[in-house]
Order: sequence, then structure tokens, then C-alpha cells
Amino acid sequence: MPTMLTDVYRGHPIHLPHSHQPDFTSLPELPDSYTWTSKDDPLFTAHPSPPAAVENIPLIDLNHPDAADQIGRACRTWGAFQIANHGVPLELLQGIEFLTGSLFQLPVQRKLKSARSDTGFSGYGVARISSFFNKKLWSEGFTITGSPLNDFRKLWPKLHLNYCDIVEQYEEEMQKLASKLMWLSLKSLDVSEEDIKWASVSSDLNWAQSALQLNHYPVCPEPDRAMGLAPHTDSTLLTVLYQNNTAGLQVFRDDLGWVTVPPVPGSLVVNVGDLFHILSNGMFKSVIHRARVNQTRSRLSVAFLWGPRSDTKISPVPKLVSPDESPLYRSVTWTEYLRTKAIHFNKALSMIRNHIEE
Repeated sequence: MPTMLTDVYRGHPIHLPHSHQPDFTSLPELPDSYTWTSKDDPLFTAHPSPPAAVENIPLIDLNHPDAADQIGRACRTWGAFQIANHGVPLELLQGIEFLTGSLFQLPVQRKLKSARSDTGFSGYGVARISSFFNKKLWSEGFTITGSPLNDFRKLWPKLHLNYCDIVEQYEEEMQKLASKLMWLSLKSLDVSEEDIKWASVSSDLNWAQSALQLNHYPVCPEPDRAMGLAPHTDSTLLTVLYQNNTAGLQVFRDDLGWVTVPPVPGSLVVNVGDLFHILSNGMFKSVIHRARVNQTRSRLSVAFLWGPRSDTKISPVPKLVSPDESPLYRSVTWTEYLRTKAIHFNKALSMIRNHIEE
């Protein structure tokens, strides 16, 4: 099977200067190139939700008998939720956090041995969305698609096999969890396996593929003027995020502004991606989110980016489209959509929307 996650950027190279990635600990002041204002991002100074605000993304117990309805409601109103009792062993979460911390503690020159190429997807570097903004992001990342063996051997000549095992176990657990979450979400819309021919509820997940994104947001001397990861939506069906006990993730809702998602020990955060928004004919929100930084504690996160096979056409489920209306979106493969997003970024959804005559 051709893995589009490794092929999609060959026609759309993004020139990001990984070789100039700084040692963030050596910067006592925030350089101008990292200083953000509303001119750099219209949502930068958008109204934040008060810390005492009662509303936040829901924390859902997957063992609750009404979990499917709770997830569906969260997908419609927030586009994000947290989950407890998800079945992923705590020691595996601790293992992937340890791996992530170990990787980003390596000297910059060692990390650059596994630098991502301009046309590549895997490896070390700054976020690809950096190319859409004038200012730099106060973060570093490492993307894994397929086996990380070659990259990990460069980073850890003696310990790479141990770390590869952690990644393999983590991805296996995440694949099962993401599939379960997708079907629970769709159940709330009365959508079943009969309505989606390309996916299956069985344990055979060869209809899906994924990537793992490791992120590090270092301590920042002026966090109010910096940005860890700029506002964006994910191009996935679902993204499952593990974050350490440092806050920084924020989701945007029109009526509340930016809402900080509090870390809950042992829980995972789930984001609705653009493809799930399309599949649900716009009923599930593809959530805008960002990462902020702070002055006292660095933050780590691990995002499991989950979607269909390269050649699978994603289109609104017919039973979610009114008989007298057209689907909101045309059908698109993940490959086609990522290429559209590589050019149009956060306007990509509008580019594939069907323009319906009044």
C-alpha cells in the first residue's frame, strides 16, 4: 500500500530552516522573530475564556452506558473531548512520555541527524504549518510514519530498539482506540457499518493509517508574546492526544473564545479532524486549536493522527444528507485533501465545499 503521508509533500516542498533550530534554553529573551501579535494571527489576541468559566470540553468515561451519546454531543458542540477508562495502559503512556522527553533533551546537532527533508513527512523539525506564518513557533517536533528504526538509530545508537518497541505498542493501542471512538461517535448519528463501506468495526484495521507527532514546548521567557503551535484544524478523521501535566492546549469556540484544556492525569484528548467533519456532513466540528507556552515548565505532547487509506474516497454519509439537499462537501481522498491543505491551509475545507445555489 502506498503511504501517502510520506508522498504527499513531494509536489509541495516546504522550505523550513531546520538547520537553524535554536537551543531554546540559550535564549534569555524572546527574539523578535518569535514575537507574535494580532497582525501575525488574527486570533492571537482573541478573547480568552475566563479561568473560572464552568464550560470546558467534557471528560467522558468510556465505560459509561451513554458514552456514545456523550461523545456525539461533544463532537457537535466542541469538536473535542477528553476520555477516561480508555484502556491504554498507564505504563505505556508513561513510556511514550519518557521517550518524547528523552528525544527532545538530546543536543540539537544530534536531533538534526534525523531532520525532516523539505519534501518529507518523517523526522525532526519545526511544524509544517510554520510556513503559513511570518513569525516562528516556540516549539520543536518529531514525526513518525511507519517504522522509526532508521531515525531512532541515528538518535540512540544503543537504545533505539527499546524505543521502537514503545512506539509500536503505543500505535497498536491507539489504532484500536481511534476505531472504537469513530464508531461510538457515528453511533450517536445512527450511522453503522452498513453506511460506510470502506471501514469495518472488526479488529482488522487495514482500512486505516496513521502518523505519530511528538511535540516539545520549551520554557519561554515571554510566553504571553510567543506561540507554541499556531491555530489550525487537523486534517485527520480523529486525533488522539496525550499531554503531560503541563497546560497549554487551547480550543476555540465562537461563543467562548479560547478555552484551555486542563491536563487530567491518565486521560487523553480527542479532536475531530477535517475528514470527520466531511464524513458527518458538517455535523461534527473540526476544532480550531493551538498550543501556548509558559515561563516555568516545559510541555510535552504526543498526537496520534488517524485517517483512512490513501485511495479511500471520503464523502458525507448519505443518510446524513437531507433528500432535498446536496452534500455539503464533495468526495476527497486524504491524499487529495492534504495536498489542498498544503496550499490553502485553514481554507482547505471551503475549497472542497459544494457551492449550493440559493
